[in-house]
Amino acid sequence: MPKKRSGGGLSATQQAAKFLGVSVLAGAVLAGIALPAFGVLGLAAKGSVESFDELPANLKTPPLSQRTTILDADGGQIATVYSRDRTVVELKNISPYMQKAIVAIEDSRFYQHGAVDLKGVLRALNKNVQSSGVAQGASTLTQQYVKNVFVEEAGDDPTKVAQATQQTLGRKIQELKFAIQVEEELGKKKILENYLNITFFGEQAYGVEAAAQRYFSKHAKDLTLPESAMLAGIVQSPSRYDPVNDEAEATKRRNVVLQRMAEVGDISQAEADQAKETPLKLKVSQPKNGCITAARGANFFCKYVEKVFLNDPVFGKTQEERAKLWNQGGLTIRTTLQPQAQESVQASLKSHVNKSDKVAAAATLVEPGTGKIVGMGQSKPYGYGKNETEYNFSVNAQMGGSNFGFPTGSTFKPFVAAAALEGGKPATQEYASPYDMPYPSPVQTCSSKPWTNQYGDKVENESESESGPYQMKEAMAKSVNTYFVQMISDIGLCPVVKMTDALHVTQGNGTKLPETPSIALGAVGLSPLTMASAYAAFASRGMYCTPIAIESISQKLGNQRKSLEVPKSTCSRAMTEKTADTVNTLLRGVVDSGTGQQAGLTDRESAGKTGTTDERKNAWFVGYTPNLSGAVWVGSASQKVKMTNITIGGVYRALVYGGQVPGPIWKDAMTGALSGKPAQSFNLVDIPDAPKDDEDHGRGDDDHGNNGSNPTKGGFIQGLTNGGNNGGNLPNPTYSLPDGFIQGNNGNGGRR
Repeated sequence: MPKKRSGGGLSATQQAAKFLGVSVLAGAVLAGIALPAFGVLGLAAKGSVESFDELPANLKTPPLSQRTTILDADGGQIATVYSRDRTVVELKNISPYMQKAIVAIEDSRFYQHGAVDLKGVLRALNKNVQSSGVAQGASTLTQQYVKNVFVEEAGDDPTKVAQATQQTLGRKIQELKFAIQVEEELGKKKILENYLNITFFGEQAYGVEAAAQRYFSKHAKDLTLPESAMLAGIVQSPSRYDPVNDEAEATKRRNVVLQRMAEVGDISQAEADQAKETPLKLKVSQPKNGCITAARGANFFCKYVEKVFLNDPVFGKTQEERAKLWNQGGLTIRTTLQPQAQESVQASLKSHVNKSDKVAAAATLVEPGTGKIVGMGQSKPYGYGKNETEYNFSVNAQMGGSNFGFPTGSTFKPFVAAAALEGGKPATQEYASPYDMPYPSPVQTCSSKPWTNQYGDKVENESESESGPYQMKEAMAKSVNTYFVQMISDIGLCPVVKMTDALHVTQGNGTKLPETPSIALGAVGLSPLTMASAYAAFASRGMYCTPIAIESISQKLGNQRKSLEVPKSTCSRAMTEKTADTVNTLLRGVVDSGTGQQAGLTDRESAGKTGTTDERKNAWFVGYTPNLSGAVWVGSASQKVKMTNITIGGVYRALVYGGQVPGPIWKDAMTGALSGKPAQSFNLVDIPDAPKDDEDHGRGDDDHGNNGSNPTKGGFIQGLTNGGNNGGNLPNPTYSLPDGFIQGNNGNGGRR
């Protein structure tokens, strides 16, 4: 036998000497002898330690990362998410065949030796010397468990994983000392249980329960002898013995395990031979990880729940703490999502808008008085392929939505009306409301500096026949632009800003609304969730409740389960009951006889408002009953599609209005969501009709008025981006926007 192997390296004699040194060290450790510096053994290589006694003796075992299950309000599963697919089970819930198989192939003397198996070390030494290489290891199950703990603690950090698995003498010695501690503290059965729960079985499966589910679609307690032997064989090399990709190699390895079980007396030779003849009989369950696999089209809601967890301080003071808790998993998250409402939302979207259409639709349903999000969906499926998107059009940018939200058009007008009513204006308030007019100037703001119309910008109604005077009831039903611009000029911008602050209405990027008269026409970008939550305050007679998506969370740690604190909805009074009741009466008129007639519900009272923006790039309907509020947006995320002469959901549309496409989506979604629920009534107020005269006050078409701004003059844009002359409330945009993101105002102010 040559002294050196081909290609260089240590000779067999040198390998034996080194292995013998480790063996002597192991024996000394087991004898409890404190060794001096290892340099005397010639082992002071990089990564070694100077004194065995100086090593920490307390192995910090992190909770094993497990899958998290997200449930709907009824307890049905929405999705599972995990960094490592694992479900921890007790030893009594693991097949005895599996227990015997893993011990037989990985450490057959497990129950006879301590933390280190000297006999196994000498056997491996002899085998390796004979083969002039490393043909056999000598690590016990306890040592392997300790190594897996290091790997688990490293998480997905490649540097830490490399450190945890480095083959240095120092690392081996550290494992030895920890192994001694584990043997003393846990005992054999607990070590075996922990090992079977922590080890990797390939195909994204960590722990025997996940492995049993992945390869055989059954629980670990139900594994048969051949199945157990196959899983035990995978552990040595999950990629090499992967039965999904190489069934023949996995079968050969399984048979090795079966033979070993016979040799150590766990089964008879006849049992082993019979099992060897059995086909693998795989029944593979594909990994279902993440919100992309969510049921009932709740993918975007699922991602919203994840965003809530990662952003809310209730789950940890820092982003790092929250991410660590999320990745650790083992959570059971019961959400507010109601299956009936969610299915209704998805069915309505699917029936009205195709995923391949040039535009998308998003809808969100919120429960008044609680803030619970009960439905959330959109027409573009969650994903990364054609006609798919990962952006949630229903929410703000921080929660996974577009950068700025979407201009809301005339759905903003009820906020202006609420501010005026709260300030003492009567519901019969009348303004001249001409067909067109310059934006009033100056208009008082919350600061001492008023807004001024520096460029002579104008606002106009949809039709020349829409000319006042109008009172509030008719102006709201017909969505008369000039009426609400005159109203905001009359009461000033500050009451409107205070009202929207109370309703938590912020732009999609999280910033406050600009103090410019154009906000009366919905020129700024908001999200459907923001709008649904704000309108829910009208439904609950003036009480605004912050939206919530999570009802409760429990976490499994080992065999114990504890409850976690979750964010609570905070409810506060945004307006008086009288104001809310008056707005409800006004908006009921919109669906009864105004621009939203196509959205009105037939089996219960409803109220709402339509909205369409310039060039018909956005169309909205936001409405509610006393027990459910919903917002529907239709448009292009890039804001590049004008909804004229367009086919949506297979239906050709010459012009898209807020009451025409979003309205029916809202109607169908709400009808299904409320089916079987009590039909509650509003507390309506008496608003006298305006005196009739011979003048035609307009035909009452949908809200698609022109705001009269001239982008080439820059006045309207200046008013939004530079704050006009109101102190510069908004900075000039400096964003570089990818496709799929929009600016809240792009020169196209809100229409009716």
